[in-house]
Amino acid sequence: MATKALKKKIQELSPNTSKKTEKYSPSWLISHVSDAPSLKLELISKIRTGVKKNDWKELIENIGATEKEFEHILPSSISSMQKKKVYDIETSERIYEISKLFGLGFEVFESQEKFKSWLDTPSKALGNKKPFDLLDSSFGFELVENEIYRIQYNVYS
Repeated sequence: MATKALKKKIQELSPNTSKKTEKYSPSWLISHVSDAPSLKLELISKIRTGVKKNDWKELIENIGATEKEFEHILPSSISSMQKKKVYDIETSERIYEISKLFGLGFEVFESQEKFKSWLDTPSKALGNKKPFDLLDSSFGFELVENEIYRIQYNVYS
């Protein structure tokens, strides 16, 4: 479980996180990523009911990105997402994967900029591919997440 100081540090790294952020929303998960293993049932429930468009927009703002940057990662096109108020299970799950990964990355790299830079830099451990380019599948998310954990614990492959 993350300490209060660590949670505060992560919230500072995502300065756009609102105090009104709904519990268990994708934006909430960014600053509670260390708690995620014990919250899986709640997160599954949120995925099944679908991520609201407003929660997606808030997440994008909090991680300092644009929807366009995630176009190749999401299972739905940006134009079809703009037409919906609540996303289907597949899209909702990918949004939570993004949230969890960014929360972990912000925690390990201690900066949004450093983490985003790492995502865009080819990694020898990932076959000289940019980590961000692997995020279009669950296996890719797993590879990137594992690499972040290796960095966190100074275990290089």
